[in-house]
Amino acid sequence: MMNPKTLFAISSLASIFVSCANDDPSTLIDSTPINGLATYNQNVKSIIDNNCVVCHAAVPKNGAPMSLVTYEQVKNAVLNRGLLTRISLENGDSSLMPQGGPRLPQTTIDIVNKWNQDGLLEK
Repeated sequence: MMNPKTLFAISSLASIFVSCANDDPSTLIDSTPINGLATYNQNVKSIIDNNCVVCHAAVPKNGAPMSLVTYEQVKNAVLNRGLLTRISLENGDSSLMPQGGPRLPQTTIDIVNKWNQDGLLEK
């Protein structure tokens, strides 16, 4: 029989790994559709900060090719780097962002699309 300290350590580690493996799309933050013009500061920045900056930080990590910290960087990613295409791919597609999925909720993707359609306004 294992001693109590070892058993506690193993069960603690197991619970950490299980809790980190939740890929349930229903737990993702869903964004409310917006009325009026979508802007980066009001509507898009929080989406990027909550879903992209973990890898696309000021110093990109995990193989991310660029930073998505500023308005100009995100605007450039929409215009020149296929950001809208990458976040709109289906679960299981190796190019889907966030990397490894799950796919962002459609209403969140719609906000980024609306921002693009409204002219990529900053404020």
